[in-house]
Amino acid sequence: MSKFIREKIALVLTGVLVAVMLISCQVIPIAESQSPQATPTAVKFPPVASPDGELSASPAQLPLLPYDYAALGKAIDAETMKLHHDGHHASYVNNLNDALKQEPDLQKSSVEALLRNLNNIPENIRTKVRNNGGGHLNHTIFWQIMSPDGGGEPTGEIAAEINQTFGSFDQFKQQFNAAGGDRFGSGWVWLVRNPAGELQIVTTANQDNPIMDGAYPIMGNDVWEHAYYLRYRNRRAEYLTNWWNVVNWPEINRRSLVSLQSAT
Repeated sequence: MSKFIREKIALVLTGVLVAVMLISCQVIPIAESQSPQATPTAVKFPPVASPDGELSASPAQLPLLPYDYAALGKAIDAETMKLHHDGHHASYVNNLNDALKQEPDLQKSSVEALLRNLNNIPENIRTKVRNNGGGHLNHTIFWQIMSPDGGGEPTGEIAAEINQTFGSFDQFKQQFNAAGGDRFGSGWVWLVRNPAGELQIVTTANQDNPIMDGAYPIMGNDVWEHAYYLRYRNRRAEYLTNWWNVVNWPEINRRSLVSLQSAT
């Protein structure tokens, strides 16, 4: 075989090899570009209760208060705090553990996972898990977003976003308090990041948590009567106004940033 023919064969084989390589490299992108793109219906948010992870459903444990019973005296008296934490929150924890004691598979879940998937819970314990799992999660968040050194106006990213969304901090407080005051019966008023990634004021009945609707709770105030009745009696509006004196803005800002990072 002449040198000329050998060079021609080598050139052809090289061309074939390059073509094969190009085709193999393009198969995945072409297939992906032809596949329909799924449109997300909800933002996937991080754990809700604490930066350490989601709450264990079983055994559920009552968290310690991060301050003394009397530390939030600017808004909430010591007797109310003791009854609220040691009585009401403890009952939610005990009742949740009782509801799950015969459900080993559910015991492996977190409280947040149970609330996000209530339809997967056996009907005979679903309401009990909803009420007590929600009560445990709501109050765990509640203790964290209050502080003896709280109050004043927010700073940082949450302050800028509140101003952008609601017009000003004063307008935000007015809307938040109005929503809390209008919540009929027992429930909560929340600032959440909704599934579209936007700040929104919502209320929930009883012990429902916004994660049940795909939102991330950034801050929330308990408007059950047991949260304020010993000091304020039926004056919920006064309680809502004074509560801003103990709001823990650094924690709320942290929660907002975590939710924002997840939403973008």
